[in-house]
Amino acid sequence: MITVYGFTVGRASRALWALEEAGEPYAFVRLDPSLGEHRTEAYLALNPAGKVPTLVDGDFVLTESGAIVTWVADRHPGLGLAPPAGTPARAHYLQWCFFVLTELEQPLWTQTKHTFVLPPKLRVPQVIDTAKKEWSRPTAVLSAQLSARPFLLGEDFTMADVLAGHSLAWARSLGLPLGSDTLEAYADRVLGRPALARTTARERAGS
Repeated sequence: MITVYGFTVGRASRALWALEEAGEPYAFVRLDPSLGEHRTEAYLALNPAGKVPTLVDGDFVLTESGAIVTWVADRHPGLGLAPPAGTPARAHYLQWCFFVLTELEQPLWTQTKHTFVLPPKLRVPQVIDTAKKEWSRPTAVLSAQLSARPFLLGEDFTMADVLAGHSLAWARSLGLPLGSDTLEAYADRVLGRPALARTTARERAGS
């Protein structure tokens, strides 16, 4: 069975959400960062970066949420959670996955780090204002893409929407405006999916 290691709240939610969308059985191992459980010798053997999520399936180990959600989608081609490799649709799918991870997420991570993740002596409060300003640029791009379609690739939900939806939920938790009615409606649409509700329940249960 697939096992996913992660924190209660964080990027591991993307991996769990992907597995719930695919109907794939899995176990969730909740790590406690306050106890340094992501820095143990055993965990670092799986993920030398000491980060989450980490997916383990037998001898197969995969890290990075974008890679994990795409791998899950490719295991279930009949569900249409990612377009077939080698197609223009697949190229656009990867484009939006990379956009979320490199553009949309970065202002969120910057604000989060300088609010509570980094030790107090390393936080730079002034950076938070810059991050908030930077947030408006990728959200405008995302909103334009969604102006005439329900999901990033069109009519069908894909794992690119898992990545984007998770980032928008993160933004809401930080009190950041999404900047448009289009993006608010999109966030409500993807964050209201039953698979995400099941993900939240599994995270809370911690198994």
